[in-house]
Amino acid sequence: MTHVTPARKQSGTSLYGGTSSRRITVRDIAAAKERGEKWPMLTAYDAMTASVFDQAGIPVLLVGDSMGNCHLGYESTVPVTMDEIALLSAAVVRGTRRPLVVGDLPFGSYQEGPVQALRNATRLVKEAGVGAVKLEGGERSADQIELLVQSGIPVMAHIGLTPQSVNAYGGYPVQGRGEEAAQQLLRDAKAVQDAGAFAVVLELVPAELAAEVTRSLHIPTVGIGAGPDCDGQVLVWTDMAGMTDGRVPRFVKQYAQLRQGLGDAARAFAEDVVGGAYPAEEHSFH
Repeated sequence: MTHVTPARKQSGTSLYGGTSSRRITVRDIAAAKERGEKWPMLTAYDAMTASVFDQAGIPVLLVGDSMGNCHLGYESTVPVTMDEIALLSAAVVRGTRRPLVVGDLPFGSYQEGPVQALRNATRLVKEAGVGAVKLEGGERSADQIELLVQSGIPVMAHIGLTPQSVNAYGGYPVQGRGEEAAQQLLRDAKAVQDAGAFAVVLELVPAELAAEVTRSLHIPTVGIGAGPDCDGQVLVWTDMAGMTDGRVPRFVKQYAQLRQGLGDAARAFAEDVVGGAYPAEEHSFH
């Protein structure tokens, strides 16, 4: 009997594990919301890792400015540049066939206003080939979102904790606690929906508030530290796979321990070289 992987048992129209060979689009994301389908999203920053996630059936890949922390050695996302985002976004696009690739607009690339946002988002679409862009902010970013969408660029919004504002927050606190803060988050969610965003990331938001936002919107919500009721869930892949050194956020579940495994492989290679076991005869040419 032919073995069928769990991903291929699902409907050809489903996001995770669907059998379509074409790129997923924002229309597919909207249809998943109508079906009540939950779906996964991961970050990716290079062609090889992205191809692994593509083959695993992950339908949406975010080339996040989280690359600053986990890929480029910065202390936060703030220093990430458009050049860096464009370069790595293009790599992810080249390494995949099916996922919707979303490129982050980094700090300083859209805050001046809609025209600056359009210029930089256009660069990601034209140079890198992304299918959508993401930017942070609710009501304060609504004008940017509206112009991008009117110009034909799909936008994923990002509210709650917005890591590019780490200096203003003084850290990474949970957002939306208390009546006033909760009402502001709801206003932010409605504002990005009204501006035309096709989805909105909710980061570090109390689960009950995230559930309320999800019920109140017709666009999908994507949670990260926002409880189980969001339409989608996203993790930084290095956190998810156990590559991150030290403590990870409370909301992270680690599905592997790749840092330990990679370290073990490097030590085994080094010991073989030092001990003369590698390269052996089968690795040599004559």
